[in-house]
Amino acid sequence: MANARGVQLCLGCVCAAALAIAPAPASAQNGAPADGEWPTYGGDLGNTKYSPLDQIDRDNFADLEVAWRWRSADGFLSKSDAAGGELWTDSRVVFAELDREDPNLWRDREPPYLANFKATPLMVGGRLYMNMPTSVGAAVDARTGETIWVYNPKTYEAGTTTMTARWNQRGVAYWTDGNEERILWGTSNGYLVAVDAATGRPAVDFGDGGRVDLMEGLPQAERGSRDWLNALTYSVQSPPIVAGDTVVTPASISSYNINREQIPGWTRGWDVRTGQRKWTFETVPQADSYGNDTWEGDSWRYTGKISGWSIFSADEELGYLYIPLNTAAPDYWGGHRLGDNLYAETLLCLDMETGERVWHFQVVHHGLWDYDLPAAPNLLDIVVDGRPIKAVAQITKQGFVFAFDRVTGEPIWPIEERPVPPSTIPGERASETQPFPTRPAPVEYQGVTVDDLVDFTPEIREMALEVIEPFTIGPLYT
Repeated sequence: MANARGVQLCLGCVCAAALAIAPAPASAQNGAPADGEWPTYGGDLGNTKYSPLDQIDRDNFADLEVAWRWRSADGFLSKSDAAGGELWTDSRVVFAELDREDPNLWRDREPPYLANFKATPLMVGGRLYMNMPTSVGAAVDARTGETIWVYNPKTYEAGTTTMTARWNQRGVAYWTDGNEERILWGTSNGYLVAVDAATGRPAVDFGDGGRVDLMEGLPQAERGSRDWLNALTYSVQSPPIVAGDTVVTPASISSYNINREQIPGWTRGWDVRTGQRKWTFETVPQADSYGNDTWEGDSWRYTGKISGWSIFSADEELGYLYIPLNTAAPDYWGGHRLGDNLYAETLLCLDMETGERVWHFQVVHHGLWDYDLPAAPNLLDIVVDGRPIKAVAQITKQGFVFAFDRVTGEPIWPIEERPVPPSTIPGERASETQPFPTRPAPVEYQGVTVDDLVDFTPEIREMALEVIEPFTIGPLYT
């Protein structure tokens, strides 16, 4: 039963032979280190996901064999008991006991989905570091597949994760000052944890015994609160990013809200050694802040989300952080938040040390389509018309690629504000224009017309027309 037992991780023997031992720092856009390490989610802080290794190629790929198998660390879990101790047993037993004690603990009484493994393991110093759907962290010997340590924050005892991040964990972050090494990750119930990379023991001088409460200090955030689906309202599903001595945390906030009020997804930087908050950037601009005038009335007071839930990028040489932000709440209705709604659906560049805004570009004004920025900005060094440019490229759900000078925020190629269809819904007021990059060309088909409907047979065509009849279709941003 996959849900109870979790997943298995396999590694080819040729890969295993190539793994390195000594840790190396990540650079911004040069790819992963040449020694085979993978110290960040995207290989480097620029998320190029490029590895220079050439040991495996088309000639020997067919010769790969399984070197080892590893069963995920959340197949065997613990539960707190009344005496303050821990009961360690099969995860099915733990979940059954928790459900018996509180039938309303999880949405629809569905226990954590353990087969939902999505993490990208890091590889540093011969160890693989990753986290499980239940926010359990683990270190594995990269050569043998033996478990080195497991750290269990027991987030499943708090309830079902935010529905937009339902039992999703995409990875961890690694930090070292040359002597001390730490692994950090966010949990499904809204904590940032830090453990010793060698032992998995909590870094006791970090926050409160090795963790920081990420909900503390956020307007409308209340620990333990549930939404109308009986799920938690604040989670973390993507790895934090570490540059220098600053760790910055993403956030996943429920997209299934039915009220206009929601937790704002402010971005915050923390001291990687102490867990002390260094800065906060209010992604919903508060009174007298830049961008507050893009929120009509008092909508900035209650509107939430606009968080960076995905992967962040950084250029340590510049000291800049690049954050892909999502839409404002609620996703598909903006009648309670008229205006362009800065910084929703924005590529945001901040000073990594201070959290101050360097530049930004909003790719969707007054979002109504859930067109949040879903992927990491790619930091690339390119040459255009003979001119070298430190660039950042942001892919979007619409199939656009927005390219900027990552130092200044100036578009590399012109971006045009083009007219788009108005909203036909009473009380709604869509933006009259939206940004369209002139280059590169879209990588996705955009918009839909009746001519795009399936027409395998006349009967199927007629069925398709009946299905689409209640809907308004048209070009992008209809």
